[in-house]
Amino acid sequence: MMTRQKEKNGSSSKQKFKRDRVTDLFMFFILCLGAVIILFPIIWMVCTALKSPQEVAQYPPTLIPQVPMFENFAIAWTKAPFTRYTLNTLVIVLFTIIGNVLVNSFVAYGFAKIEFKGRKPLFKIVLATMMIPGFVTLVPTYVIFSKIGWVGTYLPLIIPAFTGNAFHIFMMRQFYRTIPNELMEAAKVDGAGHFYIWGKLMMPLIKPILATIALVSFKGAWSDFQGPLLYINDQKLYTLQLGLQVFKGQGYTEWNYLMAVSFLSMIPILILFFCFQNYFIEGMNVGGAVK
Repeated sequence: MMTRQKEKNGSSSKQKFKRDRVTDLFMFFILCLGAVIILFPIIWMVCTALKSPQEVAQYPPTLIPQVPMFENFAIAWTKAPFTRYTLNTLVIVLFTIIGNVLVNSFVAYGFAKIEFKGRKPLFKIVLATMMIPGFVTLVPTYVIFSKIGWVGTYLPLIIPAFTGNAFHIFMMRQFYRTIPNELMEAAKVDGAGHFYIWGKLMMPLIKPILATIALVSFKGAWSDFQGPLLYINDQKLYTLQLGLQVFKGQGYTEWNYLMAVSFLSMIPILILFFCFQNYFIEGMNVGGAVK
């Protein structure tokens, strides 16, 4: 009887192992398929950047260039003052990161750690602003910036970062709530105020979410095309994404050069993500998990 029971248990264990293995193989296949779908546009971009104009225009199109033309990257970069455009973009990116990190972290600290009347309803109102589509406020915002004379400057692209972002506030508030209140109470006993607690005590403890917000802000400002297109009318002030339009002519686009500079513009984002991916993953996990 005992032998039969052991054989039965062994058989069920083998069946469970086979099911788990099939499940793992299926999940691995799905992940590989997803990776191919995600990476294929980037592969196509790089291959197009290495083609000659004749090869880009040929039909049917080919993926692998016959003779890779690595000089396309250098030629494309000199087609317009892209170094200047990159520096212009970095100015916007720098102030955007500063605004998002400082303002949102301070507002989130208030919602997470300071008790005041109407805190919960006010926080719900802040969250509700995420439901408003951006295009709804596009025209009114442009009219306001035009009336105060900011069109043609970087101010419309920078100042919104200092007015708060509902999603960033939500993520930071969730992270703040993982920090014990006893730390704040101990600092208050020593005579510390909220500004000191926020800047000296809390900020070092929320590095993962700060890195996450900084990375998301960098990506958004670096890749922004709509904002500069609306507010920048001086070619000397063009950003990198706006400068890509020099490759689009009347009825013809220099796709190889466009793809070359587009790929180069992706490199800073990729480098930052791989350098700070541990912070990014931790920030997203903790920020989204706390209730």
